[in-house]
Amino acid sequence: MTKPNLRAALDAGTFICAPGIHDMISAVIANKVGFDFIYFSGYWGTASAEGLPDAGITTYSEMLKRLTILGRTSEAGIIADADTGFGGLLNVDQTVRGYERAGAAAIQIEDQEFPKKCGHTPFKRVIPAAEMVQKIKVAGAARENAQETLIIARTDAKAMEGFDKAVERGLRYRDAGADVIFVEALDTEEEMRKACERIDAPMIANMADGGRTPILKVETLRDIGYDLAIFPAISGLAAAAAVEKALVTLKETGTSQSADVPLFDFEEFNRLIGFPEVWEFEKKWGSAGA
Repeated sequence: MTKPNLRAALDAGTFICAPGIHDMISAVIANKVGFDFIYFSGYWGTASAEGLPDAGITTYSEMLKRLTILGRTSEAGIIADADTGFGGLLNVDQTVRGYERAGAAAIQIEDQEFPKKCGHTPFKRVIPAAEMVQKIKVAGAARENAQETLIIARTDAKAMEGFDKAVERGLRYRDAGADVIFVEALDTEEEMRKACERIDAPMIANMADGGRTPILKVETLRDIGYDLAIFPAISGLAAAAAVEKALVTLKETGTSQSADVPLFDFEEFNRLIGFPEVWEFEKKWGSAGA
């Protein structure tokens, strides 16, 4: 399938709103709702597949497998979290090549030390800016199609070095060839506006529910100066809340049927995951060997 081109959308002035998709059920529902772009998060991919925290535990191979399945399932362009590139410069090169083949529309690399931490949790450490500059250059050179695969450079330096140093890093990363700049974990709307004013490049806002950055509407983010917004936690937190509500109701009432627990229509769900195609196959071929 032909998927939306992120560079073309940005060049056309389209504001990109990308929900985080943590599993394949969320992916098929996002297809139904109709998002042009989605976000593949290391935090939520690890939590969903492994039940583990985003603390550098997951590997490149594991993330690549999840991204490949998502690329096959989703009709949207995928903005893909590649953590630190999973190591040094050679790791970055291989990560970009693998992610691009798996279908990533944009590949996000951050300047944390390896192993990394979630950007909205404590004990982060960043590598020298010059080292990250080299990673960005390697990432840009590794991709096969610069028109279809963008490099997003994320800095986590604000917590350790302060706002001004984080902005300086953003500028250096832009100059190194990053297509989009991501200044992580800003604490106020004023900081967000200042970052967008000072960094002359496409800017991405992280609307992580429960994180440090204020959650703002797309219209406000556009006014501030952002070009993209990811909502990485929305499907994961919504699913967790719904599952908890359903299981508590079952435990307390002894049934799955409750006005307080909306259940997705089973027949529609079958259609979303492709059962009609299976049934058509069975009609055509099921008795062939009988």
